Amino acid sequence: MLRFFISAIMVMWVLGTNAQEKPIDLNKKDTVTYKQSYGLRVGVDLSRPLISFLEENYTGLEVVADYRLTQKLYLAAELGNEKKTIGVPLGSTIEDISGDLYDFTASGSYLKLGIDYNTYGNWYGEQNMIYIGGRYAFSTFSQTLNNYKIFNTDRYWSPNDFTPGSEQIGKFGNLNASWLEFVVGIKAELFKNLYLGASARLGFLVTNKDPDNFKNLFIPGFNKVTDGSRFGVGYNYSISYLIPLYKKANRPADKKPVPKDK
Repeated sequence: MLRFFISAIMVMWVLGTNAQEKPIDLNKKDTVTYKQSYGLRVGVDLSRPLISFLEENYTGLEVVADYRLTQKLYLAAELGNEKKTIGVPLGSTIEDISGDLYDFTASGSYLKLGIDYNTYGNWYGEQNMIYIGGRYAFSTFSQTLNNYKIFNTDRYWSPNDFTPGSEQIGKFGNLNASWLEFVVGIKAELFKNLYLGASARLGFLVTNKDPDNFKNLFIPGFNKVTDGSRFGVGYNYSISYLIPLYKKANRPADKKPVPKDK
């Protein structure tokens, strides 16, 4: 019995000695991997249906989508359709109720393709975005001149208004335009996989096919076109849902080695 106790004590002493000889790692790495969802986020622009409800001269709908490529980079796209009737006033001297020198209706579809880069550093579990991005956009549309008035200084036959025209009234089809767009926006997760977003856009018109004897003053997807400028502005307010396809661990930032003192 005494031998058994002595043998047990010797074994415990040897094991304790070996354990003390092993170096203690004070810089252990965290082996837990945190994964985030990657997938397709699809939604609609809320502003266009709202404007369609409030204004009789406008109808529009835009579908928005993005697909996450990396931790910060997203493919993005918008597909939409707009129809808008615009009256162009001559001035306060016109006494007619309509008061417009002419009015026209622009109607067509557009597609925007590009990328978004997320500049926001999320906490674990968050997928919010404060992003910048770019788009190449293309629109096909038509312009319909509904009516117009002839600017004439002789007001003998129509003292209260200008003479209505009739020759140029009609539809101008097969029109198109393209532009580059700079985007700044945010997307915040309200509930699980449900996001509310807003963005502002500055567009630069690259190509613009005008109809004969008429100019494009409104391009679907681009907004208003002004004389002497190729720039246009726009915005959207979106609600979208993320369809998770797979999960991927975030790549940790590379740490620079600390230089040793000489």
